[in-house]
Amino acid sequence: MDSSEQGSSVSSTDVASGGNLPPGLTEEEAEEMQVELTKVEDEIQTLRQVLVAKERHAAELKRRLGISPLSEIKQNFTKGWHEVQCSNAYKRTQETLSQAGHMTSAAFSSMGSTIRNQFGEMRNSPSFKTFEDKVENMKDKVMGRSNGESDHSPTSNNTPF
Repeated sequence: MDSSEQGSSVSSTDVASGGNLPPGLTEEEAEEMQVELTKVEDEIQTLRQVLVAKERHAAELKRRLGISPLSEIKQNFTKGWHEVQCSNAYKRTQETLSQAGHMTSAAFSSMGSTIRNQFGEMRNSPSFKTFEDKVENMKDKVMGRSNGESDHSPTSNNTPF
């Protein structure tokens, strides 16, 4: 046994002579359990050694096949992402976000139409016409025209913009 096993195992004489028996457990039962515990701990240690040997062998095979740790990470990531995309939760989330996107797009489209209509109504209002006339008069004054001389060319169309 190595030092880690020696610290964790207790001999049958320690259990029997220490008087640390749980209630209802005889010394004979305690000794049997202690023997079984020792066997199980030995099996665990053997399995650890076998696992380490298998891991070394697998690493050597991967090295000889040219499989790098980076390519393994990429493969694991790709596999994991594929599993996520196939999950029901991902599909439901994707559908929900798609619907939300369509609804948002429709809302913005509707809002744009409403704003366009409101600006059209505002432009045709008497207040805007008065404002437009004042801007036109100011433009004429700045450009040096008198009140009677107005540019009625087809390109101007009396629009300030």
